[in-house]
Amino acid sequence: MAAAMAGGKSKKKKWSKGKSRDKVDNKVLFNKEAWERFNNEVPKMKLITVSALVEKLRINGGLARKALREMEEEGKIKAVCCSRAQKIYTRNV
Repeated sequence: MAAAMAGGKSKKKKWSKGKSRDKVDNKVLFNKEAWERFNNEVPKMKLITVSALVEKLRINGGLARKALREMEEEGKIKAVCCSRAQKIYTRNV
């Protein structure tokens, strides 16, 4: 009985506010510096994906998709795998 009474006197659990992620501030348009960096670095990469460009160049995913499509049309890179979810490119050797 004494153990049951002692259990009721403990403090209530404090609920956390939840984990908050930092808001990423990716660019939605290329500036001159980013466009030059894109044209210099991307054709040299072995594995080129939208997510790799988003991480490396800090650009929006839609912008990366459009830029990769344009670069493929120019013949600087070639598509390896084109699924509905993700396209994988590689440098043109």
